[in-house]
Amino acid sequence: MRSFRFLLSRRWGLFALTVVLVAWATWWLGQWQFHRLTDRKHDNQVVETNEHRTAAPIDDVLAAGEPVAADDEWRLVTVTGTYDAAHTIIWRYRSNDDGAPGVDVVVPLVTDAGTTVIVDRGWLGTAADDKRPDVPPPPAGRVTVTGYVRADGSGSSTRVDALSTRALSSRTVGPAIGRQVYGGWLALHSEDPKPTQALDPLSLPDLGNGPHFFYGLQWWFFGVLAVFGFFYLLYDEWRTGKGDAVGAARRRVKQDRDDTRSEKTSRKQAVREAYKAAYEKERAARK
Repeated sequence: MRSFRFLLSRRWGLFALTVVLVAWATWWLGQWQFHRLTDRKHDNQVVETNEHRTAAPIDDVLAAGEPVAADDEWRLVTVTGTYDAAHTIIWRYRSNDDGAPGVDVVVPLVTDAGTTVIVDRGWLGTAADDKRPDVPPPPAGRVTVTGYVRADGSGSSTRVDALSTRALSSRTVGPAIGRQVYGGWLALHSEDPKPTQALDPLSLPDLGNGPHFFYGLQWWFFGVLAVFGFFYLLYDEWRTGKGDAVGAARRRVKQDRDDTRSEKTSRKQAVREAYKAAYEKERAARK
């Protein structure tokens, strides 16, 4: 009668532990993807709501030195001031929707109250190695800007070096230009008056849900597949008696090894006895 004693072997113990770890990891990764989907839907709802709201005065949404509220991302605001073109900042390593290399042209706008808002006026195509391209000037004099509110970037990439940066943050731009600035920055929607040469506007975010749902299902499928494979192999080994055969083979190998070791020991003992008998015989002859 076949039994499941083979499950007590080290091989099956390690196999079972591996399957448990794989199943746990795939379950966790699936949950992670579904949490990301929930976050994505919430962010999309915020963006979609704010895109259709009437533009608000900037002081109703932003404040100097304060971070952008999560529910204010991509909200339209208006502000009037004068561009500080002398402190134009180049946001490097930017590409358009077609993947062409370029930069974003960021210009501080000094409001009538004296507080400055950072405005990303748009994208300009450049050569890949052009670190300081010639950029078209912004409108001169008083300008009314309407733009989308964006949160500050983070990390060392926001450092401003010679009016150039790899990520945009008001926390680093303010000290670099020596001005008090609003928290966050604006992605330009429109300017009044219009510039002589317009830049390519920033694209609005994709409001799709992304692949997170299917990635989550894939991870869970891999986990189910690992568990199914374990029980299938268990059944197959029990059905065919491979586990008993393997155990019997191992026992035979062990018995053969023990028999060989016993035979060698017997031979060595016989040799020692023969040498001892010969020695005793020679000793007796001498006497």
